[in-house]
Amino acid sequence: MSVAPVSYYIYYRVAAGQAPAARLAIGGVFGSVEQRTGVAGRLLRRRDEPLMWMEVYDGVGDPRTFEATLAAAVADHDFASFLAPGSERRIERFVAAS
Repeated sequence: MSVAPVSYYIYYRVAAGQAPAARLAIGGVFGSVEQRTGVAGRLLRRRDEPLMWMEVYDGVGDPRTFEATLAAAVADHDFASFLAPGSERRIERFVAAS
């Protein structure tokens, strides 16, 4: 039984004034995750709302390991400290439609 690769879409609001520091921190998260899992992340921002960010990770073959690695990297880089008050990282998981 093969498992379809998973794509992750993680979105949140960054606190006003925190974008430069948050960008550095998310770069660290991306580096840690890619080094440990081989999965490269990319960062998008909402066109009409620059502090609404989305991380995208495609082709994740081992979701359990990936999610644990990502959570550890986010904690290691204290990324939660850059989120807007009341915001949280929301994770959506998608697979290819058959």
